[in-house]
Amino acid sequence: MIAALTGLARSGMSTLFSAVSGKEPHPGKAGQADEAVVIVPDHRFEWLVSYYKPKKVVNATINCIDLPGIDTGDDAGRSMAGKILGKARGADMLVMVVRAFGEGAGAPADPERDFAALSAELMLADLEMVEGRIGKLEKEVGKASKFEQQKKDELHVQMKLRETLEKEMPASAAGLAARELEIVRSLGILTLKPLMAVVNVGDDMLGRDYELRAAAASGIPVMTVCASFEKELSLLDPGSRKEFMEELGIAQSAAGSFAVHCYEAMGLISFLTVGEDEVRAWPIRRGTAALEAAGKVHSDIQRGFIRAETMAYDELREYGSEKALKAAGRVRLEGKDYVVKDGDIISYRFNV
Repeated sequence: MIAALTGLARSGMSTLFSAVSGKEPHPGKAGQADEAVVIVPDHRFEWLVSYYKPKKVVNATINCIDLPGIDTGDDAGRSMAGKILGKARGADMLVMVVRAFGEGAGAPADPERDFAALSAELMLADLEMVEGRIGKLEKEVGKASKFEQQKKDELHVQMKLRETLEKEMPASAAGLAARELEIVRSLGILTLKPLMAVVNVGDDMLGRDYELRAAAASGIPVMTVCASFEKELSLLDPGSRKEFMEELGIAQSAAGSFAVHCYEAMGLISFLTVGEDEVRAWPIRRGTAALEAAGKVHSDIQRGFIRAETMAYDELREYGSEKALKAAGRVRLEGKDYVVKDGDIISYRFNV
């Protein structure tokens, strides 16, 4: 799953990227997208590892992309904005980074202004794509083709999107049905993707939340981060980092919770497989059935699915052992239509 960082120039995206990934932007890649794999912290692992003592532990991960900053100060910058945002179309979600520290390009920080400007750029990029797609479809509809109905259906959806975007509203406000969303899914329309806003604050706001009213009003989750502090924190060894955080009264670094917030924004949960060889988290969409989840582990398990032997992590920890959990009748055999819950520990029974 891919989360793309996007924001106006000098918003601190690259600093945030380094803080959450531990990767320094390559000096030869200025102005280009950078990518890194980020671990999604999971509080359940510490107990599971102490219980099973596995040879290997595999956390869930997301891919994080650091896009170049968008500069709307001149025509050249605006021209580049569409190309930069085009690189985000393959992402599963967008993280909108806005600056709330110091001054940039001589202008005082104004997160509400920057959020509005960035939102406008996303909608403009989508409108340009939609209009281009409509122009192409209008030329093709009416020609003899076995795909005629598909093109008519898409044209109808694109018209709805254009009408919404022309009102300066995101494509998500068009109220598309599930079937209509599927028709345009491959196009990577930016304002149809899950969004999260990150307010990048200065040291003076450390430990406090910034209220980004426009994002909250749109139902977009908001996270407050001091990227410069988080980057410094990430450079410390684990022992020093823990000690420093305890001194400041910080339970979890924002860099760690960033990946968790992205995970949740994408509608993901984890089910777990456990044993002496490995403890692993498997990312799936919320609402995924046991049969489909089995395919994440191996296609043979999905093909030969019989039952999913299931324990809840919270109950395993409460009872203290698998033996006690089974004695209490809390280990379940679920069928292929069972909807997997976050924290389910599953052992699949299958035959191929």
